[in-house]
Amino acid sequence: MSTSIPSNEDLYTPLVPELRSLARRGVLRTYRKNAVLINEGESGDSLFVLLKGSVKVFAMDESGREITYGTVHAGDYFGEMSLDGGPRSASVMTLEPCTCAVLSRADVSEHLVEEPEFAINLVVQVIRRARSATETARNMALLDVYGRLVALLEERREDTGEAPGGSATLESITHQDIANRVGASREMVSRLLKDLEKGGYIELGIRRITLIKKLPSRW
Repeated sequence: MSTSIPSNEDLYTPLVPELRSLARRGVLRTYRKNAVLINEGESGDSLFVLLKGSVKVFAMDESGREITYGTVHAGDYFGEMSLDGGPRSASVMTLEPCTCAVLSRADVSEHLVEEPEFAINLVVQVIRRARSATETARNMALLDVYGRLVALLEERREDTGEAPGGSATLESITHQDIANRVGASREMVSRLLKDLEKGGYIELGIRRITLIKKLPSRW
C-alpha cells in the first residue's frame, strides 16, 4: 500500500549528485513500517531510491524461515537486480516508515542515456551486492552457526569504525535479527551469546551487544 506525496526538496539534499538527479526522475511514494515493497520471484522492473527510512532485503525458505541478506538505508537504492527483466531475486520490507523515489526501467534507461557516467555507479552497486551474496552463501556452506555468528558480529564491529579486537557497541540488534542473518534459530543464537557473555567476551543489553574483546574463532 502506498500513496503519492508532494515533492520535498529536503529529501533529495543528502543524496550524492549522481543519485539525486536519478531520484528526481521518479515518483515519490511513502510506505508504512513493515510494508513489503518487493516480493521474491515476482516480475517487476521498478528501481527504488530510498530517501528516508530503512529496509531489509530477505528471502524465505520452504519452511518459512527467513534469511536476511542485509539492510538498505536512506541515500542508497535497491531493485536494480531486476532491470534485466528477470524475476526479483529477494524480497524487500520496510523497517520503519519510508519515502522512496520509484523509477521504471524506462526512467533508468533515459537517465543512463543522458548521464552515462551513472552506469559505472550502477555496475559497482551490482558487483558489491553480488559479492555480498557470494560471501553469505560461502559462510552458510563452510561455517557452522558459531562461525557465522562471529563473522556477523565482526562485520558489525567494522561498521562502527572500531579497530578489530577492540571494544565496540552494536546498537539496534536483536537475537532474532542475528538468527535471520546467520540462518539459525533464535534459541541457538541466544544460547551462544549467553555463553560468550559468561566468558567475558561480550555484554548483552536491550537491542544492544557490546563486544569487549576479540571473539574466539572456535567455541
